[in-house]
Amino acid sequence: MVSGKGQSGLISSLAAFVTICTVMMPCTSDAAEGKSLWSIYESALKGAKYVDLTHTITPNIPVWAGFAESTFAPAKAGSDIEGFAKKGDVYTYERHGFEATEYTFRTDQLGTQLDPPAHWAPEYPAIDELPATYAIRPLVVISIVEQLKTNPNYALQVADIEAWEKKHGRIPEGSVVFVRSDRSKAWPGPKLATLKEFPGVGLDADVFYTTSAKSSSTDMNLSTRIRLRTLRANTG
Repeated sequence: MVSGKGQSGLISSLAAFVTICTVMMPCTSDAAEGKSLWSIYESALKGAKYVDLTHTITPNIPVWAGFAESTFAPAKAGSDIEGFAKKGDVYTYERHGFEATEYTFRTDQLGTQLDPPAHWAPEYPAIDELPATYAIRPLVVISIVEQLKTNPNYALQVADIEAWEKKHGRIPEGSVVFVRSDRSKAWPGPKLATLKEFPGVGLDADVFYTTSAKSSSTDMNLSTRIRLRTLRANTG
């Protein structure tokens, strides 16, 4: 298994795969007790509408200007394989029965990703050190699109959270909160890689949300502690 803080991008993909497998493979003992996730899949997940929020990774995908561009190329044989391929041969359908691609990523900070606390400080958790239950959460989306029209550096405020809750009700415990900026509508424009003004989440809003969640689950409490420590470390 690939691990370590330097492999956070790959780990996030593997974690997603494991999560899917976990949902799809019910435990026999749990099924006998009526606690299997299989019934949830049949009653809810099977007929649900799925929305892909990811962006396709390409060689010219916009990344921060401080990183080099990635390269994609046909995969080649890394050594001689008698009767099959010589070192350096490009694998093709005609000669080998398959094709593959070689990817060289100059950074794991590209595309759609789950950015772990370890990205900002070595003492904080990497992707593989976070509970797997991070992958399945109630989702809340708070828009700051209107605010960004006059202030491209606008950061989510406590007032925005309170306004959302006044309209929709209290944010459920253990939820993931997405902040909508609509920056995705400019994707994959190369100008995105040169921007120096970014939307974000204000410290007061972040502390307000994480400390008011009051979740009884172990992993949510861990999330709160991690987030607050990260915020303090980066704001002095």
